[in-house]
Amino acid sequence: MENSTAIAEKFTSADLALMPEDGKRYEIIDGELYVSGQPRFEHQYTCTQVGYLLADWNDDRNVGVVLPAPGLIFGRHDDVAPDVVWISLERLAGALDEARHLTIAPELVIEVLSPGKANQDRDREVKLNLYSRRGVDEYWIVSWMQRFVEVYRREDAALKLVATLHDTDTLTSPLLPGFSCPVSRLFFQESLT
Repeated sequence: MENSTAIAEKFTSADLALMPEDGKRYEIIDGELYVSGQPRFEHQYTCTQVGYLLADWNDDRNVGVVLPAPGLIFGRHDDVAPDVVWISLERLAGALDEARHLTIAPELVIEVLSPGKANQDRDREVKLNLYSRRGVDEYWIVSWMQRFVEVYRREDAALKLVATLHDTDTLTSPLLPGFSCPVSRLFFQESLT
């Protein structure tokens, strides 16, 4: 008697190359396909601010690279594009594959939350788990909607929540000596328009 239970095939990085170029973000985590729509203005504003503030700090020290939405391919079943990363020059030296994608975890990964439970669960649970087991040292989850930053740091071989910072707080990190940023600078101010 044949086994009638079908084994679900996992998506691979090769499958991503076949996805349409429709402006959506396609990512694979543990072989499962995740699709995100076009981000909102506030999401992109926050990504830009985080990248700018990190790049400004990094330019003074020349110790690493800040990248927006890099291809981060941990393996054929884990292929993601975080919103922003910072990777040290030391780690970068062995991090690129032949196609020039990152294959080693950056020290810092930042995801900016998008509206919707599925989007938030992906960043808060699925990606947190992926980044934790793949060796990211620090993970920031940023919410432009609720104006906070959750900071996760590697403790006992896993990423653990160490702080939730709000508008009146200042974001710092032992990973980035001398980096300091008022959390309020990450978010669009309506009064700017």
